[in-house]
Amino acid sequence: MSGEATEFTLLPDLAVRTLGGAVIWADDESFAEKENLIRPEAATFAAATFGHKGQVYDGWETRRRRRPGGAAPASEDNDAAIVRLGVPGVIRGVIVDTAWFKGNYPPEVSVEAIAVEGYPPAEQIAAHDDWTVVVPRSKVAGDSENPFVVESERRFTHVRLRMYPDGGVARLRVHGEAKPDLRWLDSGPFDLAALENGGRVVDCSNRFYSHPQNLLMPGRARVMGDGWETARRRDRGNDWVRVRLTGEGVLRQVEIDTSYFLFNSPGAARLTGIRSDGSEVELLSHTDLLPDTRHRFAIEVAEPVTEVRLDVYPDGGFARLRLYGTLTDAARERLRAEQVLDGFLDTALDELRDGQE
Repeated sequence: MSGEATEFTLLPDLAVRTLGGAVIWADDESFAEKENLIRPEAATFAAATFGHKGQVYDGWETRRRRRPGGAAPASEDNDAAIVRLGVPGVIRGVIVDTAWFKGNYPPEVSVEAIAVEGYPPAEQIAAHDDWTVVVPRSKVAGDSENPFVVESERRFTHVRLRMYPDGGVARLRVHGEAKPDLRWLDSGPFDLAALENGGRVVDCSNRFYSHPQNLLMPGRARVMGDGWETARRRDRGNDWVRVRLTGEGVLRQVEIDTSYFLFNSPGAARLTGIRSDGSEVELLSHTDLLPDTRHRFAIEVAEPVTEVRLDVYPDGGFARLRLYGTLTDAARERLRAEQVLDGFLDTALDELRDGQE
């Protein structure tokens, strides 16, 4: 991947199944199921593994398109699948991964996005004519990750992947910044670090074994690989992860979960809050941790912060990080203003589209 593409992969995958994403529609899935597109793990392959429909692929694969009389498809023919994002958000980059598809990958793809309110049927979403192109029709290579940077500030709820004309894609990754509905954050204290609430990891010291965004995923970890684990340090330093909160807030409780990390959990941790002006405040002093344990600590410092840094000593891994608290009034107003702006942009684009028609 290019440096620019690598940068956006630090952002969470808004489409992944473990965040609540779902493949809700596809016009064809003759050879391999559409649901494979958003599985969290990398695609796998076992040679000469045949089912009734042919070689079994860990991805989404459509039949060969044919025109009447057996003619090859026209250049405008395509297959498509629609993914509902686990959390609505602003898309910063897309990866169309064709792993293991070597002679049956699509030569070209495109990606569109749309913002839909409520829960309309999949067929109704597919019939919309107001999709926004976020990745124009582009060439892709087989058996490789194909990254595309997205230049848009709009909030979307669904994406549509098109293949020209047909073939197979192993995984679709939609990296971006979560923008949940503020109405669900107004009922009281909540986890300001959770991906589904708009939190995200912005930096970390090491991601050798697994992605740090795993720390902020919904639910409990099921295995050690669902968390974040660093390489073994051979110096006197320590590892750390930095998390941007949903907005400026006052934290009341932190949960540091080392579940499934038996012999490679950190020995201790420290939590530092970062104020809006960049200054720091200690929220949790250097504290010993146990393996395979959900640790909960009260935070006694009523300082509003926008980010936190969790230092672990000296290295290791843990499953989840939860930061419970409440937004400040200023943060709520800023989030409301962003939602108003999103609505204004959508209305303006709709009016522009209507005028062009």
